[in-house]
Amino acid sequence: MARPSRVPLVARVGAGAALVLAALALSIATSGPVVAAVNCRAAPAPRVNLHNCSLARANLSGADLQGARLMHANLSGANLSGANLRGANLTGAVLTGAKLSTANLSGANLKNAEAGAANLSNANLIKAHLSGTVLQDADLSDANLVKASLDDARLDGAKLVDARLVNADLKRTNLSSTNLTNAHLEGARLAGADLAGANLTGASLFQAKLTEANLSGATLSDAILVHAILGGANLARVTWTGASCPGGSLATASGC
Repeated sequence: MARPSRVPLVARVGAGAALVLAALALSIATSGPVVAAVNCRAAPAPRVNLHNCSLARANLSGADLQGARLMHANLSGANLSGANLRGANLTGAVLTGAKLSTANLSGANLKNAEAGAANLSNANLIKAHLSGTVLQDADLSDANLVKASLDDARLDGAKLVDARLVNADLKRTNLSSTNLTNAHLEGARLAGADLAGANLTGASLFQAKLTEANLSGATLSDAILVHAILGGANLARVTWTGASCPGGSLATASGC
């Protein structure tokens, strides 16, 4: 009678170890990227974790902070001019008075951040998340905000001259007394937005949705409103000189 063959002990141990290693590899692969520990003294680098760190008035000009974790960080007065903050998480960060001119913030998350009086001129904010962000009196001249989310944000008194807000979400946004001269707002969603006293001279609002928006006292001289939706909007005391109406005709002194 033939004796059953036995698997050598070494082979059995090797097979078990291989299974353990395979399980460990699967766990690492499915658990997502490892998040670096918070280090407030870390040098600027992609994906650095500076959560809740104090970096007020820091000189980070030109720094590569792509994908950095800067949630609730204090960056008030910091110099981030030309910095790469693409995809960075700045939720709830304090950026009051910060210098961010020419910075790359495309796809960055700035929800509920405080950025009053910040300089974001010529900044790249394509598809940035700015819901509930405070940008009161900020300078966003020539900024690229194409497809950015700015719903419920505060931009009252901000400067958005020549800014590109094509297809941006500006629902319920406070844009009162904002300077939007020559701004590009084609296809922008401005339902319920407050544009009282705003300067929209020469702005393009082609196909913009302004349902229930407050435009009282706004200046729309030479603005393009062709195919714009103005249902329920407050148009009291609007300056219409040279504006193009939704139907394509020129506005009269009394409006479209």
